[in-house]
Amino acid sequence: MDITQLILDDHQEQRRLFAILEQIDDGDVETLAAVWGRLAAFLETHAEAEERCFYPALLKLGTGAGGKPTAAAETTDAIKDHNEIRDAVAKVAQSKVGSRPWRAAVAEANKANGDHMAEEEREGLTDFRLHAPLQLRHDLAVAFAAFEARHVTGVKPVDKDPEAYVAEHAGGR
Repeated sequence: MDITQLILDDHQEQRRLFAILEQIDDGDVETLAAVWGRLAAFLETHAEAEERCFYPALLKLGTGAGGKPTAAAETTDAIKDHNEIRDAVAKVAQSKVGSRPWRAAVAEANKANGDHMAEEEREGLTDFRLHAPLQLRHDLAVAFAAFEARHVTGVKPVDKDPEAYVAEHAGGR
């Protein structure tokens, strides 16, 4: 098991759930609400699992990839992205399920998440695969999977200050 693969698998599931939402009729508000509820909880649980398991280790081992000069730059950007995704998810709740404003807010959340996933796949995940030993990738995958399993119904969304997060987790770098 490898944490980078678990993260990629989660990304694929997020893409799948957004695609499912696009194919459900606006009038089927019960199904839209159910699928969105699952996706919203999943997005936050995934972000929190990354922030607890992946990014602290990346800060210790990474050197920068995909156009970012350092692991700190990759991480700062990722935490900012997570905050933007949280804000976009919260905006969805402000509109009636299935309405035009609701669809627009879901599309905004999809864009914020899609942009983040693409950057993370080019930068942090690549950097980590290049520098982290397989045993560590396995151990972090176990912790990541356990966190997501324990919080399958979601966690409370809490924005984090990106610079403070990096300072707290950089471990002397």
